[in-house]
Amino acid sequence: MTQNGRAIFYLILGIAVFSVQDLILKLLSGDYPLHQAMVARSLTAVPFMLMLVYYFDGTLRTLISPAWPLMLLRGFMNFLAYTAYYMGLAALPMATTVALFFTAPLFITILSVLILRETVALPRWLAVFVGFIGVVLMMQPEAGSFNAVALLPIFCGLSYAGLMIMARVMGNRASGAAMAFWGNIAFLLCALALSLLFGWNDSAPNASPSIAFLLRGWVWPTGYDLFLMCACGAIAAFGLTLLTLAYTVGQSSVVAPFEFTFAFWGLLWGWLVWRELPNALGWVGIALIVGAGIYVLRTKEKAAP
Repeated sequence: MTQNGRAIFYLILGIAVFSVQDLILKLLSGDYPLHQAMVARSLTAVPFMLMLVYYFDGTLRTLISPAWPLMLLRGFMNFLAYTAYYMGLAALPMATTVALFFTAPLFITILSVLILRETVALPRWLAVFVGFIGVVLMMQPEAGSFNAVALLPIFCGLSYAGLMIMARVMGNRASGAAMAFWGNIAFLLCALALSLLFGWNDSAPNASPSIAFLLRGWVWPTGYDLFLMCACGAIAAFGLTLLTLAYTVGQSSVVAPFEFTFAFWGLLWGWLVWRELPNALGWVGIALIVGAGIYVLRTKEKAAP
């Protein structure tokens, strides 16, 4: 197998692994608060993340580089982004949530012009426009009212785009494994802070699924549910290792478009577990968003020196 072939295999497997974390959190979202699951997940992930840093960097000293405060700040921003994503996941079908998140490459294109002063050719602008048409179709209300919850994964896509731009600005000052470690520490600190605020009391017993997932008080978990929460930590570390290997071994221009296989897993888990499938407009919206995102990623990489 070629290097790019192995890289594609690592990426597809890593995406499949990460999809299991989303499945678990959606299953838990009706009974437990997000911050409780994140505390268990982040604590479990710490030793795995340390091994990840040592494996890829050959030392743990990269964790205390001068860039660590910036890495921690990036982790806080990442927590905010994925909190919005998981709140959306609690209320929306998995396929819809995943597809709306994949507006990220479209936002990256826009931010690369506004912040990095990059030049974007007209075909890529047209792809961005087509992708946002897909977003409008995905948000098509079924009962004539605007579904505001759909803005949550879109906000995550926008935030993720900002994080990618931030990673470019940071350049070689921090390794990917070190950024992942400090990101996990930020997740843990934020989850603990939310737990101190809301964990002692049921703050939203009759709220919408999204708000309840954020504000619900801690619940004593069953052994199986606690195992699922902790498993998310191992899943995150294993998945991140595979994604890091993919981009280390292969060319990003070849590998990156396969991140959209995540849409397949969103559709599959949604159908297998909840019997959810998009309507006709939803299918068209998914196709437009995914197609536009793949085009943007491919042309962007081809245009890079």
